Amino acid sequence: MNKRARLIAFHLPQFHPTPENDEWWGKGFTEWTNVAKAQQLFPGHYQPHVPADLGFYDLRLPEARHAQAELAKEYGIEGFCYYHYWLGDGRRMLERPFNEILSSGEPDFPFCLCWANHSWNTAWQGTDKVLIEQTYPGWDDHAEHFDWLLQAFNDRRYLTIDGKPIFVIYKPDDIPNILDLCSFWRDKAVKNGLPGLYLIGVSHRNQKWDPRLRGLDASVMQVLPRRDGRIPNRYLLTKLKLALQGNRHELTIWDYEEIMPILLRNNVVDWPDYPLVLPNWDNTPRSGMRGLVFHNSTPELFRKHLNDALSRVEDRKHEEKIVFVKAWNEWAEGNHLEPDQKWGRAYLDIILEEIFI
Repeated sequence: MNKRARLIAFHLPQFHPTPENDEWWGKGFTEWTNVAKAQQLFPGHYQPHVPADLGFYDLRLPEARHAQAELAKEYGIEGFCYYHYWLGDGRRMLERPFNEILSSGEPDFPFCLCWANHSWNTAWQGTDKVLIEQTYPGWDDHAEHFDWLLQAFNDRRYLTIDGKPIFVIYKPDDIPNILDLCSFWRDKAVKNGLPGLYLIGVSHRNQKWDPRLRGLDASVMQVLPRRDGRIPNRYLLTKLKLALQGNRHELTIWDYEEIMPILLRNNVVDWPDYPLVLPNWDNTPRSGMRGLVFHNSTPELFRKHLNDALSRVEDRKHEEKIVFVKAWNEWAEGNHLEPDQKWGRAYLDIILEEIFI
């Protein structure tokens, strides 16, 4: 059977303890810490999300990484896009799972990388303390970064377009001299025997954001509405309760069906743009009453959202029929394809039913 598109799912590695997280949040902290303590904040609010098939895994274990890959493969996911944290001067975070994937050759499942180039802070707690600053020390650091990336780019599992490794940059506009950096890395790729690089920048809400002006090949647009305290009138009791408390909150609620039309690009562009689909969103496990909630997501509504995205790439050549999924396992943002106790494998079933021709 042929696939209608290449589905690439973003993959979060923060499911194992690190010394930094131990220091900041307490011994043994992982993403599961926030997931497990999540609470229902209004009537009908689906929290907590409790994992099913894969359980509360630890990504230091090869068995856990293998189980993820086998499940994704079974349901037609082409590969994972692992978040990659290079913070400057060679400093990395949450690097152990991918280091071991690279060194061991396992699991045998395709992947690419997304440079999550943002500072680590306490914003999700409502404060602005910087824990680690994302820095760009200069060209020696860019060269060191590329030399590290080259190990991954040369891996036989690495996802490509026209033989060029796909590399996603989360915040291109934060990088000084991004045009020169793209040219610098492309030259180094060719000098190291690669046909080049395929660089994709994430556009945040901006419909007119042109990747070519940054030296990039393509864009993927992530659209999340701003947190503005919007609570629909149908949650009247919640609104009254918060009003009595002085409305000291930023909790923002949208129905998933209501938000679906704006999750994908609504203008036509003349550069390669790859749709990004979200099965759900609810970051209240991290942010509490500052969170953004897409309420009442269902597998059948996700089917409509997915088919809208698939239709946007159907006329492209196969290698460029890419749809990104955010995400495979962002549990503390309520945004995961991995099975939970409520829906089981229902979202994966939708993918399996829709992806194959």
